[in-house]
Amino acid sequence: MAEPSLQRTYRHRLALKYGCNPHQTPAAIYSEEGRDLPFRVLNGTPGYINLLDALNAWQLVRELRVALDLSAAASFKHVSPAGAAVAVPLSEILARAYEVGGKELTPQAVAYLRARGADPMSSFGDFAALSDPVDRATAEVLRSEVSDGIIAPAYEPEALEVLKAKKGGAFIVLEADPAYVPPETELKDVFGVTFQQRRNDVQLGPQHLERRVTQRQDLGPEAVRDLLVAAIAIKYTQSNSVGYALDGQMIGVGAGQQSRVDCTKLAGRKAEVWWLRQHPRVLELPFKPGVRRVDRTNARVRYIEGDFTTPEYAAWQTLFTTPPEPLTAEEKAAWLERLRGVSLASDAFFPFRDSIDQAAKRGVAYIVQPGGSVADEAVIQACDEYGMAMAFSGVRLFHH
Repeated sequence: MAEPSLQRTYRHRLALKYGCNPHQTPAAIYSEEGRDLPFRVLNGTPGYINLLDALNAWQLVRELRVALDLSAAASFKHVSPAGAAVAVPLSEILARAYEVGGKELTPQAVAYLRARGADPMSSFGDFAALSDPVDRATAEVLRSEVSDGIIAPAYEPEALEVLKAKKGGAFIVLEADPAYVPPETELKDVFGVTFQQRRNDVQLGPQHLERRVTQRQDLGPEAVRDLLVAAIAIKYTQSNSVGYALDGQMIGVGAGQQSRVDCTKLAGRKAEVWWLRQHPRVLELPFKPGVRRVDRTNARVRYIEGDFTTPEYAAWQTLFTTPPEPLTAEEKAAWLERLRGVSLASDAFFPFRDSIDQAAKRGVAYIVQPGGSVADEAVIQACDEYGMAMAFSGVRLFHH
């Protein structure tokens, strides 16, 4: 790599309250001399982590928009997506689970509801990103959520007024520049050492799903869509990462694990919770009038996961008019058996078949991964045993 590209000069653009933690001061952002920022601040005061989330989330939704030609959204927390999605209409059951039944929703609003609904406990206090201009319907969805900010290419005037009023006027609103072209190379400082690399500018698309290595070869349009949603989402997820997608949205993201099978298990557990949130007993939990939406959301997850003998359960059961009977292990298993047609993406190859065994427990039928492991044949054999279709993309997607 040519050394002259290191000879850059930078201009101070924005002072920040502090860095990752309050004791890390001073903090600021800079841009290369002669190059504008890829966004402008319309409201609020963004912090260090806010901007890390915003810039990664914006890249994710922009790439989804290009790959699938659908409105896209992401919900980011701590530099990884808690969820990401494209605008696929909500089923009646999912609309109930997301508490938006009967509402008129635009594509942008649907995309964000799907992104936020993937893992609402992780999305608490998120930074949102939209690929398309934010309309009033999307702003009204955001109004009711606990969120720190949003980045999008434009805002309708009414939507901007709604968002500016959120959090007592402190909600962060960033307007992304769709025409911005970042430098080919990027720099990062760690402990006085400057790293340089080419930016990960690969644009994922259907061409990365063409090398199908399993006996099962079929990938219908929905599988292609979901595999690309998953692959693009994990491209911007802290590695190691594995993600499950269904119906145009992420349903489980496993980020930042040292073991790939642990990523698969973590994301799989989240996918199970997402599916169980649609169980009739969960949808019909008898909440008392006046229980806040965030408390209802948390209570549903606790109901699915919780130990009903703990003091914690005694505290949150007061949210119900009548304490509900727990879902039995048999009832959960029967409902999870109905989870089918899930797509999975991995940011690097599978070194063992154990991740495939875990994926099979969560209804995975389609997989995309780079390939290139000495264990590829064993992994392919495992997929064949489960009747899965798997594509080798040839592209590793580590993100740090």
